[in-house]
Amino acid sequence: MATDANASPANAYIPYSCQTIEDEDVAAVVGALKSPFLTQGPEIPAFERAFAELHDIAHCIAVSNATAGLHIACLALGLGPGDRAWTVPNSFVASANCIRYCGAEADFVDIDPISRTMSVAALAEKLAAAESSGELPKIVIPVDFAGMPSDMPAIRTLADRYGFKIVEDASHAVGASLDGNMVGSAWADITVFSFHAVKIVTTAEGGLCATDDAGLAQRMRLLASHGITRDRDLMEEPVPGDWYYEQVLLGYNYRMTDLQAALGRSQLARLPSMQARRESLVNRYNRLLADMPLKLPSARPNAVSAHHLYVVEIDPAGTSATRASLFARLREAGIGVNVHYIPIHLQPYYQRLGFKPGDYPAAEAYYANAVSLPLYPRLSEESQDRVARELAVAL
Repeated sequence: MATDANASPANAYIPYSCQTIEDEDVAAVVGALKSPFLTQGPEIPAFERAFAELHDIAHCIAVSNATAGLHIACLALGLGPGDRAWTVPNSFVASANCIRYCGAEADFVDIDPISRTMSVAALAEKLAAAESSGELPKIVIPVDFAGMPSDMPAIRTLADRYGFKIVEDASHAVGASLDGNMVGSAWADITVFSFHAVKIVTTAEGGLCATDDAGLAQRMRLLASHGITRDRDLMEEPVPGDWYYEQVLLGYNYRMTDLQAALGRSQLARLPSMQARRESLVNRYNRLLADMPLKLPSARPNAVSAHHLYVVEIDPAGTSATRASLFARLREAGIGVNVHYIPIHLQPYYQRLGFKPGDYPAAEAYYANAVSLPLYPRLSEESQDRVARELAVAL
């Protein structure tokens, strides 16, 4: 079936998201293919520098995917067996799995029903209880859902009071900002970004860890590459020659390739125009859907969302339609809606750890009615109109 980007709106399949690849992206990858380097070459540090400059971050470490980035971020901050870390249930499972990879205990903080990000009130209440019982977390992982920054200043204040570290999961939020500061530059100890194919900027698969702490950056760089170094200042044995390297800790093969970095650097140059297009489409959706029985995404006056997703919630008081009926109707009409996300604590693995329905009511209430509508820079206004018409019929 034809897709939205190259077919008429009448018969095109409209995916919920789609990468935007231009001729300059292809040329950048071909250039890397023709260079002496396919894996570890000059494109990786060039991409890291470009990202750091754009986001006003001191140190960036490109990795194979954001899950790997979350893992080494937790490891770099010393998370291990006997420790606790908290995230939100409204996210992809990687936001919690990274805690379990470290052998630590994962727990959750419910979301704010308006922003759909971590509830600061719920976090403050949970921290007070945890302090009383001696069970404070070592790390808290807020998630910038759909591109909306979490309330990082408030979370930073709580971190300073209770002594936990912050790993901001900004997988949805490349280019977003809060209080005039780019995401990743002001409040978190480490921020992790994603460059999966459906994200704001893509490297096909890929991720990046960002920090202003040179020590954390050095440790994450080691963890991403087998724990191996050629830096003589880090070596423990006499150096017999220039061929010599040492493994100084147990690391992983979480490296990005030069091909991916070349694509990412090309994409990054178009980030402002792609974000502007997403903003325009979001504003247009808000007008088209304003009178439908739907809860639309919220905006915050001090935040600029990256608009990775456009998620609506069905208002049961205004329609007899269910999420299941709406989802099926739109899919039958060739509109590739999706659901982001099934709450992590409801997954069988986490239920076996003791979590159960009812534990996080705001996240569960959101999930019960949520549908992600198509949103990506190449989405045409004609296709957007078609989405709105089909929604009106389904509701």
